[in-house]
Amino acid sequence: MTKRSKTQNDQIPILVQNDPWLEPYVVEIQRRLDSFQSELDNIKNAAGGLKAFAEGYKYFGFNYDKKEKGWWYREWAPKAYNLSLIGDFNNWDRKANPLEKNNRGFWEVFLPDSEYKDKLIHDSDVKVHISGANGEMDRIPAYIERATQPEGRIDYVGKFWNPPDAFKWTDKNFSPQKAKDMPLIYECHIGMAQGKEGVGTFREFTDNVLPRIKDLGYNTIQTMAIQEHPYYGSFGYHVSNFFAVSSRFGTPDDFKYLVNKAHELGIAVVMDLVHSHAVKNISEGINEFDGSDDQYFHSGGRGYHNAWDSKLFNYGKWEVRQFMLSNVRYWIEEYHVDGFRFDGVTSMLYMHHGDISFDHYDKYFVSEVDWDNLLYLQLANELAHSLKPGIITIAEDMSGMPGLCRPQKEGGVGFDFRLGMGLPDYWIKLLKEKRDEDWNIHELWETMANRRYGERTIAYAESHDQAIVGDKTIAFWLMDKEMYTHMRKDIDSHLIDRGIAFHKMIRFFTMILGGEGYLNFIGNEFGHPEWIDFPREGNGWSYKYARRQWSLVDNMELRYEFLNNFDRAIVHLTGKYHVLQALAAQQINMDQDNLTLIFERNNLIFLFNFHWANSIADYRFKVPHAGKYKIILNSDDADFGGFSRVDNSIIHHSVSLLGENFMSVYLPNRTCLVIESLK
Repeated sequence: MTKRSKTQNDQIPILVQNDPWLEPYVVEIQRRLDSFQSELDNIKNAAGGLKAFAEGYKYFGFNYDKKEKGWWYREWAPKAYNLSLIGDFNNWDRKANPLEKNNRGFWEVFLPDSEYKDKLIHDSDVKVHISGANGEMDRIPAYIERATQPEGRIDYVGKFWNPPDAFKWTDKNFSPQKAKDMPLIYECHIGMAQGKEGVGTFREFTDNVLPRIKDLGYNTIQTMAIQEHPYYGSFGYHVSNFFAVSSRFGTPDDFKYLVNKAHELGIAVVMDLVHSHAVKNISEGINEFDGSDDQYFHSGGRGYHNAWDSKLFNYGKWEVRQFMLSNVRYWIEEYHVDGFRFDGVTSMLYMHHGDISFDHYDKYFVSEVDWDNLLYLQLANELAHSLKPGIITIAEDMSGMPGLCRPQKEGGVGFDFRLGMGLPDYWIKLLKEKRDEDWNIHELWETMANRRYGERTIAYAESHDQAIVGDKTIAFWLMDKEMYTHMRKDIDSHLIDRGIAFHKMIRFFTMILGGEGYLNFIGNEFGHPEWIDFPREGNGWSYKYARRQWSLVDNMELRYEFLNNFDRAIVHLTGKYHVLQALAAQQINMDQDNLTLIFERNNLIFLFNFHWANSIADYRFKVPHAGKYKIILNSDDADFGGFSRVDNSIIHHSVSLLGENFMSVYLPNRTCLVIESLK
């Protein structure tokens, strides 16, 4: 490779300087830098800056004018013929309150207090009647803050949301920075978080589930399905109303109550932000809002995601970028959320939506990149980080695009973390296809440790994806139907013993080796035995599998308690010792014959014996320095469902052999230990 002078290097994006393999793509990476800076300049010249540009929700939709004393209602609908605001306030008279185009080309109408103060009241129903090329329709306002489906009706209605008393926040002193330094994430779905066969609420989650999460030691919750969506079974990924909290779970104030309480408990709130696509429904969503098929979305095939049956945004449009960037700001300012897990980032980044094998760097840069979407993600990250110090942004990306989690100034996209999406896939494949004795510890290590240097990863053994009906959780892959009959503590089962042992080890191994953060899906910490299946015609619209059975882990006669205890222990240990903030783990010993790995991370020594039979009485290995060592975690403890084969009270002394320091321990099969130096 040709050497470059210092001057030449100064002109190369930092991302390339730090990774010489990217040098063939310096033009594309420089394009990231140039287009990002150019767009920031354009926005500054036109709107005064990115923050001001992202205040669309303070102009569009309903906004009160203190000077004029009344409400403005505005919409961007460039190809519509006519608009008229309708609702309870005017007896749904389509002629009473027509909108007119202002000098900026936006539709608007003013409702003075003198005439409408006692008519346009809080929580009353509203819609906008739009005449366009697709006919005349009553639509829900695009910037609506609340939309609901009235009982007994098929359609949704918008709500004029203007509560008489503002929510009283008490979280002024909360900062998500501690969580960002080492996120320990509890992924959760509000509706299915209760034991009842029905839809849980924000209030129920706050009062019943948040204390459990706090007790386990997680410092972050990742909330799914927060934005309004008409089909419950979509898991919240077919959004219809981007500024509205899902009415199934409660009111906007109910969600604020959840966020505020989480902050009181020291827990950050990250929400799934679905900007990768939108529901195609016309009556509930924004598809064909102005009568055309290319207002918010691309027209034709480019605007439709075949696999998801949904619409794709046209981020090349100024007004679309403003709509979505305003959405980012809205959730931060209105609901105090501490971050976003951006859904479907792989689909956004590439014209093919990720439907290829990423086996060469060319796949990240050449021809198939959707530059409009990449630019939007850069802007969204810039905005979020400028609005709230310590905010957390996570990319759901399986492609591994270089620079995704590096700053824009380096040629990156600006995310803080990416999800380690290959890790759960690996575990499921391993459990499905290989016998215990065929596991390869070098493959285990490589899978967990192989990630881009300098780009932080959220590791996880399983998320909601692995729990959906049609797949199985790790607990179910390990123990299957025997979980229904042999989880009592007084019933012996070799299959359950194996399953509990491996369930603990797999999750801890992933946590410690797989990244700089960790994620668990609600209930998986105690091996919830059921998959997730939302009410649908095929199951008789049942909620039986759309819930979490806390009664199982609370029943002291069952073994679920053991898995819950172990999860609490590893989360607290990882947090106490700041393990995931440290540099990557360093190998100490790799023993394929005994399926044993020993490594060090942040001055702790981790020992994993995955062998199905070999328990080694005097397992000797190197230690970093001479001295005394003690066991601080033992997965074989009785409290964790183990057999207490190791005496944790023993102080282990190192010995010097040929100038190196060694120690030995009893290392039972299917057991992991954590050892700390007493120097």
